[in-house]
This record gives sequence, structure tokens and C-alpha cells, in this order.
Amino acid sequence: MMEAQLIQLAEQCGLWLQARGLRLATAESCTGGLIAAAITEIAGSSAWFERGFVTYSNEAKMELLGVQASTLAQHGAVSEATVREMALGALAHSHADIAVAVSGIAGPGGGTADKPVGTVCLAWAWPGEHVHSERHLFAGDRAAVRLQTSLHALQEIIGLKI
Repeated sequence: MMEAQLIQLAEQCGLWLQARGLRLATAESCTGGLIAAAITEIAGSSAWFERGFVTYSNEAKMELLGVQASTLAQHGAVSEATVREMALGALAHSHADIAVAVSGIAGPGGGTADKPVGTVCLAWAWPGEHVHSERHLFAGDRAAVRLQTSLHALQEIIGLKI
């Protein structure tokens, strides 16, 4: 069962979006649709959730969101540069007003010295080419990293100054 905390935060995010007449799109890699799943647990979320992209592979990031191959080659899938392009691509390929994008290393393998397990990059974009990105190191196992990523992604939407 999905964490109650995540669904509660998704509800708060939905109220924030509805109060402003805004719709959200998600572009998820390491969370594999967890953010969208929490949102769609809420009855009536279609009023503020426009669509979700699960772009786990680099090919999907390029084909569905327009992430540049050069960005992936230079910075990697887990980078602020990539999630910024993912978020802007989600806006460009949807009818949403705000997009959130996440890409990370949830583990248990896949980490490096530069990007250890728990490294996650997130970005939020809104019209006018506005985009904000962050890099975090979340602790815990795969499930904990995915949950913390999803919680942070939604919490930051509520804090956007739009």
C-alpha cells in the first residue's frame, strides 16, 4: 500500500494547484510513476493532473521529452541538466502549467563515487522557460529513496512562487 503521507501531500498539492487554476505534468525516471500513482489515488485529480511520463531509459527521455543526447552524454541521466530538460519537455509535450521531473539512483546498485546510491536530481518548470533544479542525497533503501524523492517533488510544488 502506498504511504499515507505521500497521498496526503498529493492532496495538498492538488488543492494548491486547483486554487490557482493550474495543471501538473510529471516526468519520472527513478520513481517509475510513483508520483503520478499517488496523485491518481485522489478522486477528482483529473481536474489538476494533466499527464505523467515515465521515462526510465535515456531513449524515452529523448523521444518523449526532447532531452538532448549531448546533455545525457555530457552530464548523465542523473544530473540537474537532464532533469531541467525533462521538466521543460514535459511542459512542451503536455497542456500542463507546471511540470516536475526526477531522475536518480535508487539502488541498491548503480552508484559511483561521484553519484552514490541515493543521488537524485529534481526540477520544476513553468511557462516562460522558468525552471528550478536541485540535487539531493537521500538515505535508505530503494523504497526509501523513491518515497523521499516523491515527497520532495510534491512539497516543492506547493512552495513555488508562481
